[in-house]
Amino acid sequence: MKKVVVLGCGMVGSVIAADLSKNYEVLVADKNKKNLQKLSAKYSVKTFVADLSSKATITEITKNCDLVIGAVPGFMGFETVKTVIENHKNIVDISFFPEDAFQLDDLAKRNNVVAVVDAGVAPGMSNFILGYHYQQMQVEKFECFVGGLPFVRTLPLEYKAPFSPVDVLEEYTRPARLIENGKITVKPALSEPEFIEVENIGTLEAFNTDGLRSLLRTVKIPEMKEKTLRYPGHIEKIKLLRDLGFFKIDKLEINGKKIRPIDLTSRLLISQWKLQETEPEFTVMIIKISGMENGKPRKYVYHLFDRYDTKTGFSSMARTTGFACTSIAELVLNGDFTRKGISPPEFIGKRENCFFKVLDYQKQRNIIYQRNSE
Repeated sequence: MKKVVVLGCGMVGSVIAADLSKNYEVLVADKNKKNLQKLSAKYSVKTFVADLSSKATITEITKNCDLVIGAVPGFMGFETVKTVIENHKNIVDISFFPEDAFQLDDLAKRNNVVAVVDAGVAPGMSNFILGYHYQQMQVEKFECFVGGLPFVRTLPLEYKAPFSPVDVLEEYTRPARLIENGKITVKPALSEPEFIEVENIGTLEAFNTDGLRSLLRTVKIPEMKEKTLRYPGHIEKIKLLRDLGFFKIDKLEINGKKIRPIDLTSRLLISQWKLQETEPEFTVMIIKISGMENGKPRKYVYHLFDRYDTKTGFSSMARTTGFACTSIAELVLNGDFTRKGISPPEFIGKRENCFFKVLDYQKQRNIIYQRNSE
């Protein structure tokens, strides 16, 4: 039986480990002993309490595995992937680190490593789906609207997430890169709000975020944008915090101690944003791809709507992200995807056999991407 090591046992890492444990020997490592115990009590996984900021630790626990899954926080992601590649191990990563993954491309190729990055829902499945159609048609416009929200809107922020607050705040502060008229355009995060109607939910508000990532260099499309969805009114509250300096990364000295405002804000928001174990929430994504196919105008629209799973207790965002990751991991483990070097999901989506296998894998887990065309 092949062996998989999952680095990180948060909400998403737990889903990944649980899913892979059905067919593989899984070892999960994290410094949070409570999370590990909770997972191992329900699923056939081995656990290891570890400081994953240590290169030596990662090297030791991954030395005998067939694949590594990176599910650490974003600020740890780049170095984690680098360490795994240096150890000649294949990796599928969901940490969504801010650094350019292609800096590791030559290293991965020299070490004969398959390294898939951004293997989540968005970025991730959005790139994957675009990659398929980019191979099939002349794409002229790509739009992605995505968000995860609680069903119950609780003031003041009406938002909760399975991710650490500091990773979410990164979305609210990093300038958004879009493609307009074939050129990269940089706009402030949270800019250009627009209302989107979502079936079963109602009106949500979309705003620019820096979610195109690798697509900025891997495809040539005249118009591309990615927007995040929240309940109406959320943007203005976040803008107020941002403008008051709560998201700044330069340290302030207070009573002789230095602290980054964003770290304090993140700590304060943990209780506000933490999903309760059985709290109903949903993930929605709308992808629009238009252009010319076989000499005729064609537009494809994908809809994803997923909700908290009462049977497993897995959140929707953890499911949609985690099963995207495990569907790609399955391709690597089975030898369906063997490209060496750094591969964002659009490289996988371009391969028709991989495209349908990934969608079918997730459909079996009730993650369904409905497609309409016109």
